[in-house]
Amino acid sequence: MTILVTGATGTIGSAVVDELLRAGHRVRALTRNAAAADLPDQVEVVEGDLTEPRSVEVALRGVTALHLLSATGDDHVPLATGPRLVELARQAGVRRVTVLTTGADGPVEQAVRASDLEWTILLPIDVMANALGWAESVRTGGVVREPYGGRLTASVDIADFAAVVATVLVDGGHAGKSYRVTGPEALTPADKVRAIGAAVGRELDFVELTDEQARELWRAEGWPEEGIDFMLTMWATVPPTVGVVTSVVKEVTGRSPRTFAEWAGEHARLFA
Repeated sequence: MTILVTGATGTIGSAVVDELLRAGHRVRALTRNAAAADLPDQVEVVEGDLTEPRSVEVALRGVTALHLLSATGDDHVPLATGPRLVELARQAGVRRVTVLTTGADGPVEQAVRASDLEWTILLPIDVMANALGWAESVRTGGVVREPYGGRLTASVDIADFAAVVATVLVDGGHAGKSYRVTGPEALTPADKVRAIGAAVGRELDFVELTDEQARELWRAEGWPEEGIDFMLTMWATVPPTVGVVTSVVKEVTGRSPRTFAEWAGEHARLFA
């Protein structure tokens, strides 16, 4: 069984690769630059670009299961090539596909739903690793400054999300399902800062910023204006569903998802 992972050099994709390798499976990775791919030696690295479907044909040969991105780039632009990619996968004999979705019903999501593939769409509501963006501020000042401090998110450990992807790809049994994948609890930013403080053994502060204070801080850090606008708009309109905990990790993998406190303990050295 050869499993193709797209986005294999990204944070989530590399975790999926590691999970599949630990389970003893043959992994092929698609990347736009094979020379720059920092992947384990056991991985077969193939160059290709999801925005140019013809470049992916070689990578799909002999593949039984596929982990597919629905969007690319830092701005998460939906892949307009979704229908062609799905058709190429079907022609190559791929039977099972997981889709990493951003939550939008884009061309990839629509194409897999219309296909005869065993598809499963997976959405990580938020990943705990996003808190690593606080590491420098915690190390140098013992403080985290952000707007919208009351927002609740049911963040998931990337390792748990990767385990869900790997289990679905290998074992099947989830065809035609769309899952929101979360951790075991919904926390505010201040809750997470307290957990990090407990992990590093010192009290940390959380300061809630106004929109204008956040703009000033992020400008000073070199953020582009469009990035600032995007983040403020996103956080101002966070739907209540991002704080709703699901049992997908336990149901799919059979193990309980890690708590944020456990994640913080495992990564404490990065905040110390």
